[in-house]
Amino acid sequence: MPDVQSLVNDFVNQLKTRKIEGSQATAKQTAEFLRSVISQQRVPHTNQAAALINAVRAVGEQLIAANPVELAVGNIVRRVLHIIREEDHSLTTAAVAGLGLTAVSDDENDGDRDDHPVLSAAVVAAAARSTLRPPSLQTLLEDMPDSAAIPPTSSSGGESEGKSRSLDKGSIGRKLKHDVIEAVNELIQDIATCYDQIAEQAVEHIHQNEVILTLGSSKTVLEFLCAAKDKKRSFKVIVSEGAPRYQGHLLAKELAARGLQTTLITDSAIFAMISRVNMVIVGAHAVMANGGVIAPVGLNMVALAAERHAVPFVVLAGSHKLCPLYPHNPEVLLNELRSPSELLDFGEFSDCMDSSSGAGSLHVVNPTFDYVPPKFVSLFITDTGGHNPSYMYKLIADYYSADDLVVKQRTVTGS
Repeated sequence: MPDVQSLVNDFVNQLKTRKIEGSQATAKQTAEFLRSVISQQRVPHTNQAAALINAVRAVGEQLIAANPVELAVGNIVRRVLHIIREEDHSLTTAAVAGLGLTAVSDDENDGDRDDHPVLSAAVVAAAARSTLRPPSLQTLLEDMPDSAAIPPTSSSGGESEGKSRSLDKGSIGRKLKHDVIEAVNELIQDIATCYDQIAEQAVEHIHQNEVILTLGSSKTVLEFLCAAKDKKRSFKVIVSEGAPRYQGHLLAKELAARGLQTTLITDSAIFAMISRVNMVIVGAHAVMANGGVIAPVGLNMVALAAERHAVPFVVLAGSHKLCPLYPHNPEVLLNELRSPSELLDFGEFSDCMDSSSGAGSLHVVNPTFDYVPPKFVSLFITDTGGHNPSYMYKLIADYYSADDLVVKQRTVTGS
């Protein structure tokens, strides 16, 4: 079996060389890779959750540092860490509840106490580690059924203690890794089907004879619009070309091929056309915890035009794009610069770029992303439904643990 670190190095190289790009592809392959790491990880009989968390965190820091602008990598790393904590908590709670034990009162003498089994230290410690707000021992005991209050006879003390240890090292130890892998499989399936789940909501938001504006190319937007057409909605789509990569040309061609009335415009014509538009529907690269959006360059201009003309601005994003960080966090890389060759031909302008001649030089800046503040967003549509920007931080809290938000910060401070 290949060494885990060699697999990590190969995946890191793919991220660095941009052989894996796009939030959906990056998220899916990251989840599959972490599943492989977990399956190959050898863990001790005790503290298995801590061992898995440390292994995933160590690998995750390397993946995040390889391509910080692909925020989906960090999202999936933190989602997997959250899965491990939740599965450990579920197993520990089930094991404690299954012991059928009760607390021993303080006024009992030592002889009586020896006749009653007690919760093992491993179980109690696991319960304390497993969640951000772990249940206290008192709460766990209070939640037990009444039958648990019947003290066992002294002859069963050894058997009960053996049962406790067996649950600690046997059932919990063997089942945790399996359950984590199963949960990661569900995560991978959710990522793969997020387009379909978002598209199912199209008929609720797109109505007859509307005019919809979008920018660039997004598979989520493509499937969303086509799903509305399949439901016999008749509407028009205006596609802004998304210079300098002109991804809008691809989207416009695909929409026209699938029978939608499509108009292609230049990015500079957005303000001229926005007054005819009923709704703006766009994709996103990432959604931050404050409801802000990191999206392809040019979308902030679209958001400004929509806000100026009171046009609803709707963002489609799968749950793997929900980032638990804020845009002001120093560890968040909001942008990157692409090759100047996308803007102009170097051979034609090479004489303008030579600063050694003493004349003025030409500099080319080609940013990849825009940041759209939450105040410009009317609605987020995710695979879990529609949400207001102010609700995003609550939705994000369901997917991540606070203890796992330091993964990226450790990478930054250590580099």
